[in-house]
Amino acid sequence: MPTGLLGRSLLILMTPMLLLQIVTVLIFFERHWDTVARQLSRGLAGDVVFVIDYLGQYPDPDHYEWIQNTARARMELDLFFERDAILERQITEPPFGLVSEELYVALDERLQRPFFFDLDLDDRKLEIRVQLKDGVMSIIAPRKRLYNSTTYIFFMWIAGSALILYGVAVIFMRNQVRPIRRLAKAADQFGRGVDVDNFKPEGAAEVRMAATSFMSMRDRIGRHLSQRTALLAGVSHDLRTPLTRMKLELAMQQSSPGVDALKQDVIDMERMVDAYLAFARGEEGEKAVLTDIGKLLTDQVGEALRDGQQIDLHIEDSLEMELRPQSMKRCIANIMSNAGRYATNLSVRAGRRGQDYEIVFDDDGPGIPADKREEVFKPFYRLEESRNQATGGVGLGMTIARDSARGHGGEVLLEDAPGGGLRVRLVLPIGH
Repeated sequence: MPTGLLGRSLLILMTPMLLLQIVTVLIFFERHWDTVARQLSRGLAGDVVFVIDYLGQYPDPDHYEWIQNTARARMELDLFFERDAILERQITEPPFGLVSEELYVALDERLQRPFFFDLDLDDRKLEIRVQLKDGVMSIIAPRKRLYNSTTYIFFMWIAGSALILYGVAVIFMRNQVRPIRRLAKAADQFGRGVDVDNFKPEGAAEVRMAATSFMSMRDRIGRHLSQRTALLAGVSHDLRTPLTRMKLELAMQQSSPGVDALKQDVIDMERMVDAYLAFARGEEGEKAVLTDIGKLLTDQVGEALRDGQQIDLHIEDSLEMELRPQSMKRCIANIMSNAGRYATNLSVRAGRRGQDYEIVFDDDGPGIPADKREEVFKPFYRLEESRNQATGGVGLGMTIARDSARGHGGEVLLEDAPGGGLRVRLVLPIGH
């Protein structure tokens, strides 16, 4: 069965038409063609019987010449008599085929003599041979005496009209499906953060209704994200003010174990506020642009190398695609930073895999248990001592990475690395 709306709509539309044509053809064969074939066969058989009976009553040459001329002029029959000949073959059972069977029945009922016929003498003629007492009579008749051309004209009209109707149906159904595809494309682009301001409702009333609802949803989500970002930005600002005063107060105090501990707490609080704001802000306000992923990845690895990480980079295929550069940089940086906390060496491989572009990060760290891999993507979730909790951040790195990847239509997957550490696969669909 077709999976697309266009294929299913055409199937729903064309199946009844095809069934109607099949029924029409069957009725034509069963009734019209059968009746026509029977009547034509009886007419030809009647002419043959008349000629044979006439020659039986008037066998002299004068009458034979007269009937020969009359049959050629009035019946379109050519007569050839082979004196003292014997019919080599004769038909004793109805042959296969509607026309052949009807002609056999008509001749067998009326002629009552041994006979044989060849309907394929050539493209335009057929032959009927009849055994007489003093020879064999060969009668040549045109094929149109048995075959009606309206049969083929009927089939041509059926096939031609069907092709025209199917073509018109395809054109109209494509026009009806096109607005649905545009709506799906606009929804996909909006989900990946691509600007869809030029989208307009079109098509049937139901499609326009769905498109209008999509535009309303887009506006509501946009307002919600803006309000959330503004709210968290205000909260961050309000928190920074007392934190700044606390830093100034602590700076004026003499150094002591308690004061130093408070200074570290203030620094940690500032770092957490920045992380919360970055998580809430996400890709707010950033537009998707055509970006060279290979160059972006090379730049991020270069920054990590300057920070002291040991990274082996190999780019199999470079690709330009539309994405939000800052969001993707944050995604890659968070993955590499997470690996840098728990591993000594990191291997990065990037290239095309079918319809996707994959970036694979393999580290030699302790890895993550299989039952904990989905947990690390939850906001503010941190693993136990096996992942060095003292330097584990605030638990938003992998959350931000997956949100960024999904915002581009991709995914972040965690697996076992070949060397025993953790493998992180960043998958970005090229089709998007």
